[in-house]
Amino acid sequence: MISLRFPAVLLAAALAVGASTVQAATPPQALFMDNCSACHQPTGKGVTGAFPALAGNPFVQGDPALVSVTVLNGRGGMPAFKDDLTDADLAAVLTYVRSAWGNKAKPVTVAQVRAARVKANAMAKARGLQIH
Repeated sequence: MISLRFPAVLLAAALAVGASTVQAATPPQALFMDNCSACHQPTGKGVTGAFPALAGNPFVQGDPALVSVTVLNGRGGMPAFKDDLTDADLAAVLTYVRSAWGNKAKPVTVAQVRAARVKANAMAKARGLQIH
């Protein structure tokens, strides 16, 4: 007979370390293929003059908050993914991109994405309150 205490212990441990350890439901590489590869290519090399390479890109390997906000809100011709990806999905795909194709950046946590989302939402509300 399997004890039900073991899953409870795992749940308690997960809650103790916080939601920043929550895993995406979809594998990170699949998230990339579904959401990013059409433009940035499965190789991460992008399309010259149209979509930037992610492989070897200093921005991608830089500040996780800036990368998170960029993917959440989009930039230039890039779509916004704030309504399409959960914090866990975004953390997973960004961690994948930051470690694929020779990139060597630290993982992005769910907590970092959540903080970037909160900050981006606050900035959007502040812009909406400006008098024209």
